[in-house]
Amino acid sequence: MQFGVQFFPNFKPADKPAAEYFAQCLDLAEEADALGYTHARSVEHYFERYGGYSPNPIVFLAAAAQRTTKMRLVTGAVVPAFNNPLKLAGEIAMLDAISGGRFDVGFARAFLPHEFRRFRISPDESIARFREGLEQIELLLTRENVSHHGKFHSFDNVTSLPRPTQKPRPKFYIASTRTADSFEFAGRAGHALMSIPIGPLKDLIPIYRKAWRDAGHPGDGEVMVAFHMFCHEDAKKAREIPRRQFEDYFVALFESAGEWTQGAASKDYKGYDESIGRMKNFTLETQIEARGALVGTPDQIKAIIRGFEDKIGKFEHASLQINFGTLDFAEAQKSMRLFAREVMPAFCRGA
Repeated sequence: MQFGVQFFPNFKPADKPAAEYFAQCLDLAEEADALGYTHARSVEHYFERYGGYSPNPIVFLAAAAQRTTKMRLVTGAVVPAFNNPLKLAGEIAMLDAISGGRFDVGFARAFLPHEFRRFRISPDESIARFREGLEQIELLLTRENVSHHGKFHSFDNVTSLPRPTQKPRPKFYIASTRTADSFEFAGRAGHALMSIPIGPLKDLIPIYRKAWRDAGHPGDGEVMVAFHMFCHEDAKKAREIPRRQFEDYFVALFESAGEWTQGAASKDYKGYDESIGRMKNFTLETQIEARGALVGTPDQIKAIIRGFEDKIGKFEHASLQINFGTLDFAEAQKSMRLFAREVMPAFCRGA
């Protein structure tokens, strides 16, 4: 298993200025690279405190590319529904060049009703926009002088510049959490998968792996799962220090996505009312118990990871939120260092 760091802002301007947040994130990314973490990942969200500081992860990752030398730079994820494929394809290839071919592109459908409403896009078009955008971006990255007439975007005789540094293109990840068809789609297409430890992953990851194999792709696919992580030598402090920021993450998530529980509905988001409703009541203890949060001493975290693997099967990458919310920067830094020293070797060497 490989471990990376994930940057997901979750606060208001009154809590922390953007310049301070991104300076801290870049410091952490640089040190994580030196400590052996294998990726840095950033999100695309808009307008509200849940993720809103990061409307363009490619901008942040371009800066991270200049502060790191080895780790992969990963979007977790960009949203085709909110982007013109001509623009996004060019930005992808540009970051691929800036990073020296260290860029992996994660794509997502988006799921927050307020974002769809403010972009004046129907969530009922989510799947169609996602799949059309993905097809067009792959075409633009892998071929020259291409044409494509879609329902939402069309172009004729276009060669996107710059051309990708990685050939034929950067690796694609597909973000999915609860829809079996999305897991099957990612595996069939030969794309890596990114998810979170919420929902029926035990049943869904085998669907992805089977679709991958049935399509004739070599190997068994590639899965990345994102976790909040806080590591401390003292078991009591490991919970006390990050508790408020951890639980506030789910408060902010419900603030942004709670419309699903208040009558919002879409054919492309079946069951989201139940999923979001459950998250409202998440606590640090319930998530540790469910193995959805890597919080504790090094030995406790190792046990959580092994229990999670027993539950859903082996996976290739853990993407760790280390400075979530307003968590003190020095505490996040110490946690990241301790995890690298005491936890990572037990998995990276197969111990």
